[in-house]
Amino acid sequence: MTDIRAAIEAELKRLELPDGGNLISRDMVRALSVEGGVARFVIEAPSADIAKKMEPLRAAAERAAASVEGVERASVALTAHEQSTKAPPKPAGGSDEGAPSLKLGGHPKGGQSSIRPASVKSLIAVGSGKGGVGKSTVSSNLAVALAKQGRKVGLLDADIYGPSQPRMMGESKRPASPDGKIIEPLKAHGVTFMSIGLMLDPDKAVVWRGPMLMGALQQMLSQVNWGELDVLIVDLPPGTGDVQLTLSQRAQPTGALIVSTPQDVALLDARKAMDMFNTLKTPILGLIENMSVFHCPQCGFEAHIFGQGGVVKEAEKLGIPFLGALPIDLDTRLAGDAGKPIALGDGPMAQAYAQLADRLVQGGMA
Repeated sequence: MTDIRAAIEAELKRLELPDGGNLISRDMVRALSVEGGVARFVIEAPSADIAKKMEPLRAAAERAAASVEGVERASVALTAHEQSTKAPPKPAGGSDEGAPSLKLGGHPKGGQSSIRPASVKSLIAVGSGKGGVGKSTVSSNLAVALAKQGRKVGLLDADIYGPSQPRMMGESKRPASPDGKIIEPLKAHGVTFMSIGLMLDPDKAVVWRGPMLMGALQQMLSQVNWGELDVLIVDLPPGTGDVQLTLSQRAQPTGALIVSTPQDVALLDARKAMDMFNTLKTPILGLIENMSVFHCPQCGFEAHIFGQGGVVKEAEKLGIPFLGALPIDLDTRLAGDAGKPIALGDGPMAQAYAQLADRLVQGGMA
């Protein structure tokens, strides 16, 4: 069947598109299968308007597939990547000027070839194994803290289902793509950053299967003009799924930082994240304990809401560097919601992130 699939794809490559390329080179063929002599696949057009004009091409593709030896009949459907040609609402403060016409979330390309930007010296993945431990807050503030030290820093929001960095970094305008291929990332607080949240309607859910997630990650790494960076911080989604797998296998991170609260339930998932990175041969640079303690602003009492010292003990047990403990802090939350990370200031939390950045630099990690 593999030979028949290859033969069908070879025939489809002969069908040139009016604006260049063919159905295969433009990644428009989906769910190609051959069973019982019947070949089936879907042609996915970039938009509903374009799909309406592609019936002759669909019919030609059906004939081409049916001409392959071993195929008795072909059935080809036509669909559109976008459900509507209506442009999504602009994010608050955004602009459509120079907005890219890229199709996001296509299937990944290039096999297992590297997608790590050549201009990035160090690529650090920030993971947790679970949600709700403040991983995105740590990522944005660490990026700002490193930038304040004079380093060239990038921040990639790879949490495709729940992108939060546009809010935390205070930028929501749509990135430009003058040539429709390379995306120009945004800059905020001295950090170059990119998020799929900048490209989609902020009120719409991303309902994608694994291949589309991997394709989107590939695009945000290899089709973004990151420029020369000392370090690119990648804010990963919760869990140990397709995005983590693709990043570790095809972007060769310098290493991973694991964020966890002290409680046992969070550490259970943090251990799974560490096991995943170990399996994928990604070095674990260190552990960070977030929401370590609550300091009452009125009475000064310290409350260990999520337990005490769990991450420190885990780091000691595994022989992994412990990079710091960050308290649960109201100002940090307010700063993130306002799009002005707490690391921009000079208070205690800003100093804590500066110390975390120092440890990364001193360890040769950033």
